[in-house]
Amino acid sequence: MDRQRAQQAFDTYVAAYDPTNPRIALKIDHTLRVAQLCERIAASLELPQAEVDLAWLVGLLHDIGRFEQVRRYDTFNDARSLSHAALGEEVLFEHEGGREPFLRSFVLDTQNDQLIRSAVATHSAYRLPDNLDERTRTVCNILRDADKIDILKVNCICPIKDIYGVTDQDMQESLLSPACQELFYEHRCLPRDIRNYPADIMLGHICFVWELVFPESLTIVREQGFLAHMLSRQWKLPETQEAFTAMAEHLRHERGI
Repeated sequence: MDRQRAQQAFDTYVAAYDPTNPRIALKIDHTLRVAQLCERIAASLELPQAEVDLAWLVGLLHDIGRFEQVRRYDTFNDARSLSHAALGEEVLFEHEGGREPFLRSFVLDTQNDQLIRSAVATHSAYRLPDNLDERTRTVCNILRDADKIDILKVNCICPIKDIYGVTDQDMQESLLSPACQELFYEHRCLPRDIRNYPADIMLGHICFVWELVFPESLTIVREQGFLAHMLSRQWKLPETQEAFTAMAEHLRHERGI
């Protein structure tokens, strides 16, 4: 795979969007970090270099639908717009006027097209489909781990409004749903349909740590320290503060974070 070709195709594509829009800038930076994380996780598994390159590529492509989502809807909220993963699949694979799919701008070889499609389409799904072959499942899990890890970083380096579409005050004064707390203690990720408050959404990101697949992924989370920073956030409502303090202690005990 020609990484330079893929990187140039990505740079050319995102240059058509407004780089002064903080959401666009956020997604460019996020994408490049996820690609690097995919490479590191794949290398930790001692995969062949071709598979490491493929993992890097799906990291580069995974959020390609976000740019159109922001342009059309000015939001990252799939529920208020459309699935960014499905839009990314459309951007990469849809034929128009007999032309080759846009994916060919990134990689000429077609042999991994179905794997790339699966990785992009499922990277934000609550669960992976059961019918994936072992190789595809491995690459999808590498991408999903890398994406989750960097979302923790985004929570700490980007304004709340750019991520959640709410003010800092809205977040600080947020309630926390008991159903979300229950799933945290069951060591599960949170389905979108039970997240009712801004703090629920943040807790959903924290819960990513329970379902990281690879040991290297947890090592990276510990090294970066962003999860611990999220858990140290101060809340105005005593019940929300007490809940997060208790969850932080539980996570330190269970994952050493």
